[in-house]
Parts: sequence; structure tokens; C-alpha cells
Amino acid sequence: MLQPLQHLLETIYDARSGRDVRDFLLTQRHELPTERQDAALDEEVVLIESPREAFLGVYIDAAVLERLKARDPFQSLSGANIADFWTALEGVSHFTYLTWNAGHDRGVSQLELELQAEVDKYVASWWLLRRQHPQHWPRELHHALFSRAHVDAALDHARQGLYAAATHHAARFCARLESALTSNRPTLRGMAVSVLRRFYRMGSLSKRQHRWCQVST
Repeated sequence: MLQPLQHLLETIYDARSGRDVRDFLLTQRHELPTERQDAALDEEVVLIESPREAFLGVYIDAAVLERLKARDPFQSLSGANIADFWTALEGVSHFTYLTWNAGHDRGVSQLELELQAEVDKYVASWWLLRRQHPQHWPRELHHALFSRAHVDAALDHARQGLYAAATHHAARFCARLESALTSNRPTLRGMAVSVLRRFYRMGSLSKRQHRWCQVST
């Protein structure tokens, strides 16, 4: 299901990365760099180095993919599979964003990468839920993704701050986005797509200074 996820993100943002995430997929911990094998979470994007080459690896634990295969979120996204869906989507988001920016000779900060991934989780989930339940606005999504999220207390202070900042700015952006998406005004809904695509192309500072990240609803 990783290729459909990548296609979904690249279509939403009109930003083709030119690479297939499946070609970079790792599913077993022994495939990771030695120093990450014991500490890795269920999803990580890592640099794999050898004496002759270095390449990007997208690690998503095999158990996560097996559970998603059994409960396909593209058929039905629900509380039963949304955590695994977000895990896989985060890996695809990181990969797609990194490769798209690399293709445009742009560097990416860790904060920018995490902030965009949180927005991607919201946007992709919203899109799927609206497609599967067109009569229902998924207003509970924002609360589930942002208000119920907790930063891992085992992380060092700097990483806790980074993830907290990414979640904070993404939550504000997505709250304003939701207001536009649920508007009765077609022009406002159309503007939301344009804002999303511009936001994707911004750097870390511009993302954080975007008025939809600065003004709460």
C-alpha cells in the first residue's frame, strides 16, 4: 500500500518526487545501521552507508505492513488501523518530501520534515475519510491526531522540543485548513488546495511563520 500512499501525497501537492518508495523500503531491523537496530521505532528514514555507496532507506516494520494488508485503510480507515496508517504514512511523507526537495536542490531541516509529516497525516486521512464517508465531515480527526498525541518521554529534551513544535504548528495550520475545507463557499475550499500546495514548497521558517500556523481558531 506504500505506492498508493505516495501517489496520494504527490497528487494532493502536485509534487512528483521521481522515485518509488518501494525501491528504498526496509522492513527488518537487521537491515538498519547497527547503531539503530535496537533503538529504531516502527518507522524511520535512515542513511545506509557502505564503502562504495550511500542511499536513503525507509524502514517500516514488517508487522505494521502486515496489519495494514489485513485491514486496508484505502478500503476502510478506522480506529482499528489508523495508528498503523499514520506510521506508514509518516515514512512515505518523509521520503517523498526529502526526494522532492533534493530534486529542487533544497535542503530540509528536521523540524520542517516533521511538521510536513504531521500535516500530511491530517490531509491524507481527511481525504480518505471523506471519500469513504462523503456524508460526514471528519471533525474528530483533528482532535485524534493533535490533541491526543503525546511526545515520547524517553526522547532527549531537544527531540521532545522538536516534535512538540512540529505538532503545535501543524495543529494550528490544520485547524485553519479544516475551516476552509468545511466552508459552504466553493472559493474558500478551492483556496485550501492552493494554500496546501504553497505550504508544501515553503522552507521551515516560512512554514512556521505562515499565518495559518500563527493564528489560532
